[in-house]
Amino acid sequence: MYIEQAYKGFTERWRYLVGFLIVFVGWQIVGGIPLLAAMLMKSDFLSSGVMDYGAIANTLGLNLFFFLVMLTFLAAMVSLWVVVKFIHRLSFKNFTTSRKKVDWKRIIFSFVLWGAISSGFVFLDIYLSPENYEFTFDAVPFFILLLLSIIFVPIQTSFEEYFTRGYLMQSIGIAAKNRWLPFLVSSSLFGLLHIFNPEVEKLGYGVLVFYIGTGFFLGILTLMDEGLELPLGFHAANNFFTALLVTADWMAFNTNSMYRDVSEPVLGWDILVPVFIIYPILLIIFAKIYGWNNWKEKLFGRVLSKEEFVALTDGESDLA
Repeated sequence: MYIEQAYKGFTERWRYLVGFLIVFVGWQIVGGIPLLAAMLMKSDFLSSGVMDYGAIANTLGLNLFFFLVMLTFLAAMVSLWVVVKFIHRLSFKNFTTSRKKVDWKRIIFSFVLWGAISSGFVFLDIYLSPENYEFTFDAVPFFILLLLSIIFVPIQTSFEEYFTRGYLMQSIGIAAKNRWLPFLVSSSLFGLLHIFNPEVEKLGYGVLVFYIGTGFFLGILTLMDEGLELPLGFHAANNFFTALLVTADWMAFNTNSMYRDVSEPVLGWDILVPVFIIYPILLIIFAKIYGWNNWKEKLFGRVLSKEEFVALTDGESDLA
């Protein structure tokens, strides 16, 4: 009953409206001030008038740019924490999982599993197509990037998970009293939030199949496992190893990584493989390990009313 965990806090609709506004201001306005200030201080950038993503990163310096972008997610995460804690009076444990405590073993397992798989595919592609990559490892910038990634990537990915598959899924779920609508909306919105990524401009809107497909995959993990632990681990691994292993001027993570992709980007079958082959296999693995069942009810069934949930939990959620 992950969606119903929202009942352990205050769930009036005005609270969600205020909450979304606070998160938006923290994320898009307050969090963006340091990046905007850094750009304004670069006279050569201002004189060029270039707004290209790669040009901005290279002008500011890749590690500085990465740090400033990550600060926007730090501001967003703090804003969301304030909303959950003080507007909804909901503990972050209940915002994270329906279990009695957060299962860190699930987070670590998901992180290690996807980290190994995704890194394996990267090195396999480098082995099969070495002409597409340049080895650009530079110790000092790389280890600064590693430190920044250890600190900030979990914050960035956790915000995206808590916002889409936490705040959005719970708010829509308790309003609609079903699971399919929050599942559909949160998964689709997760993909559409990436529409301004430079990859979309370079590869076209077809790449959104990957982002939206990933959103649905993570939504299934959340509802079937009744918590955010598996999505938190998966998403952190995906972005962490992406930042460290391979970069390109047209990627959202334009970093001091080990390799630089110098090939001309083309939207191909490799976008579809994770969504239609790898993700289903991962779902089978997770389902076997964690004993998932009753898929139809968990993904498309109804959400309990507050009264039903309070009765079922012997009043532990009845705040008012």
